[in-house]
Amino acid sequence: MKNELNQDYVVHVLKELLLTPSPSGYCHGIMEKVKKKIENLGFTMEYTQKGCGIVTVPGKDPGSTLGLSAHVDTLGAMVRSIKSSGMIRFTPIGGYMMPTVEGEYCQIHTRCGKSFSGTVLSTQPSVHVYADARKLERSEENMEIRIDELVSSKEDVEALGIGVGDFISFDPRTVVMENGFVKSRHLDDKAGVAILLGLLEYFHRTGVKPSCTLKVFISVYEEIGHGSSYLPEDIDELIAIDMGAMGDDLTCTEQDVSICVKDSSGPYDYHMVSRLQQLAKEQGLSYTM
Repeated sequence: MKNELNQDYVVHVLKELLLTPSPSGYCHGIMEKVKKKIENLGFTMEYTQKGCGIVTVPGKDPGSTLGLSAHVDTLGAMVRSIKSSGMIRFTPIGGYMMPTVEGEYCQIHTRCGKSFSGTVLSTQPSVHVYADARKLERSEENMEIRIDELVSSKEDVEALGIGVGDFISFDPRTVVMENGFVKSRHLDDKAGVAILLGLLEYFHRTGVKPSCTLKVFISVYEEIGHGSSYLPEDIDELIAIDMGAMGDDLTCTEQDVSICVKDSSGPYDYHMVSRLQQLAKEQGLSYTM
């Protein structure tokens, strides 16, 4: 099936997903979009109690089932408290370094359905005012959000409908370049979801049936560690489509298929990893372990 995916479709879907806020725990909106796209391709998506999606694709051999998963949830934040100054203190959703979000635009999604824009700043954002601004540790307690409204007190912010527990999404800054590059936050793992939708589009367009039954699993809680804690009992094997880790002494680059052999939880199944490696060789793919 080499080069059979509709790349234009995949990129179009990817851009729409990237522009849709979905920090872990706030994925109902993006999952509705995913569901509609799946239904337009002639498939049905079922929801788990946690809000994850499952799509079944009948195969030639109904006696075995392969699961393919990706996650649509992203890093984000939540309103922890509103300061007397009208600034918002936030708590992270997922694990990231604070310097990577300093200066970033964001959206605060209220429980009443409104969204307000803001900017992530340190509590000492100006070297003209704070002598130690450069040295201030970028830790959670030293970061805050300035909203784009005329507010100067906690009461002013609360009057807008903003409150503790409201979700915060970061601007993805998505750019699809003429040379084919896609620059954006949250490619982890919306790129994986877009590829799985591209696979469903391929089955719909060509009428090809997979060799075994497929269950496509879209997770909404991966970034906080329990996205696939439940899987349908009939799944014999599960392959997760996600980002590849690069840096230090790791051999992966942006151009490679990364076959993960181990993570912090331990090694992956020996036989599955070996089969994936053999398939990569047979298909002439640039891959790393």
